Amino acid sequence: MEKNIEFMASPSQMARIGEDIATYKACKNQFISFISAITAGSFIALAFVFYTTTQTGTSPEASWGLTKLVGGLVFSLGLIMVVVCGGELFTSSTMTLVPYSTKKITLNQLLRNWLVVYFGNFIGALFIVALIWFSGQIMAAHGQWGLTILNTANHKVHHNFIEAFSLGVLCNIMVCIAVWMSYAGKTLSDKVLIMLLPIGMFVASGFEHSVANMFMIPMGIIIRHFGDIDFWSSIGYHKEQFANLDIYHLFVKNLLPVTLGNIFGGGVCVALLQYYLNRPHQH
Repeated sequence: MEKNIEFMASPSQMARIGEDIATYKACKNQFISFISAITAGSFIALAFVFYTTTQTGTSPEASWGLTKLVGGLVFSLGLIMVVVCGGELFTSSTMTLVPYSTKKITLNQLLRNWLVVYFGNFIGALFIVALIWFSGQIMAAHGQWGLTILNTANHKVHHNFIEAFSLGVLCNIMVCIAVWMSYAGKTLSDKVLIMLLPIGMFVASGFEHSVANMFMIPMGIIIRHFGDIDFWSSIGYHKEQFANLDIYHLFVKNLLPVTLGNIFGGGVCVALLQYYLNRPHQH
């Protein structure tokens, strides 16, 4: 007797999986969600550490696009760790708009989950900032590693509101489509492979991820304000060249518009759209 083996979930099955997972995330013990969010924020921050290393010390002859591609692919490790380990990441928590729209969770449950996960992610990211700072990692490659952080963070705080919002939308379209497509996978390797290119694409293209920025910009702020004379002399720059790396620019110029963009990109453009296109029993 032949067995009917399904190699992937169908789009309608993915819609049901997505709704069930988002419902579970919003309804489970939020203290557990908070601890899971701390680990997820740490995972994303560690992925940005990996990204920074690949972008440091590249030769002028190196292809800009290929260099960014490498950075994007290694950054995908962050989302892989989050998905495989069951972490709570704000950008994918935006998909709880699906069970809210189907009245499986309340507005209070949705907003509570978003706040818990967002602040948990921030704490996890800052934990890695502290470890990197005290490890002296910024002096790697004669300070060029720290300079890569400064340049990346400085770029992120110079978008205007519309640019930052739009980059946030684009980013979370790719993050949430990666997570959504992982629902189709039947094996660990399926889930890992399907996430590589969407995540690689958003990072290589310079789209804005609120949780990743919770690491990169505070790391730049710490370096700018507390880097010693040996660091600045080794890279040949002065701290005043990075004057916009401060708390105001972190929250107002970046996190506010990027977070709003992430919510729209992931919650509306991916989760709600995919669910209502593919939900089971539609007529």
